[in-house]
Amino acid sequence: MHHQPVFSLPRLFRAVFCAAALLLLAGCDLKLVDLTPKVLPENPSRIYTFALRVTPKSTKVVESSIEARIVIDGQSHPMTTGTLGKGVFEYEFQLPAGRDELAYYYTVNYTVENNAGIVRREDYTDVTKTRVVGRYVLTMETNRGPVGSRISVVGRGFGNADVIKFDDQPVRTVNESSNALSFYVPAVETGKNYRVTLEGAAGNSPVGTFRVDPAVLDVSPARLELTPGGVQPLTFTVPNVASSGGQLLDVTTDVPESVIMPEVIVPEGANSVTVDVKGGKPGVGNLFLKGYGSSGEITIPLIVK
Repeated sequence: MHHQPVFSLPRLFRAVFCAAALLLLAGCDLKLVDLTPKVLPENPSRIYTFALRVTPKSTKVVESSIEARIVIDGQSHPMTTGTLGKGVFEYEFQLPAGRDELAYYYTVNYTVENNAGIVRREDYTDVTKTRVVGRYVLTMETNRGPVGSRISVVGRGFGNADVIKFDDQPVRTVNESSNALSFYVPAVETGKNYRVTLEGAAGNSPVGTFRVDPAVLDVSPARLELTPGGVQPLTFTVPNVASSGGQLLDVTTDVPESVIMPEVIVPEGANSVTVDVKGGKPGVGNLFLKGYGSSGEITIPLIVK
């Protein structure tokens, strides 16, 4: 933010002091805060609201004298006080067809009463850019849950290549439509918050923060003894019924050539599932289920002989 040139020596010193104290949109007499998002969700009318909050930092500012304008594409437009609160000026701009980005800045004229009398001043902000996007996230179904839960995300402009990430690590994502997708909470350390983002051909979009809660799970039998080609049922029971889309149980093993088993998903509306585990090559090892139990991992010993 800058002030119009003032040529008297005391005011020159004041201008230099203001320049040294410059911080974002903060000035010496006014604090200007741009309330316009740097990314705007696309809408059919292509009309977007730009908003600026103006707060006097000195009692010498005459509040009734404050006038704000926005400059877009070199054209200056008067802003009006609207419904966004005291001291907030807004302007509705219709973005021309074929454009998805624009640059703008604000100017504010106001009067200051001091020992020198009544002085008219003008402050202005730096040039800022904003863009309109056709893909955006509206909401995440919930912001916490156990490992394996299927969580829905609602928005607009989703594509088949979009994937959800937990702290920049991709997780299993189900692309349902251009307005909805879901993901399975990965087998990560429980009791922690993770940053969730959406990544795809259209770029990265923040989704929110998700907390992975610990959960109890019962496995029966507690160990497996198989013969090559032999089959034994294994039942997994969770404390609560699985939500929409089911609950994925991420089962891994350290002897992949010795055990053959399908993907384990507790069906929607149920709290248990039984799968057939088939013996492969002879070996001794374990099945592992992350995200459950007091230690955060359940171990199921197995032997194939």
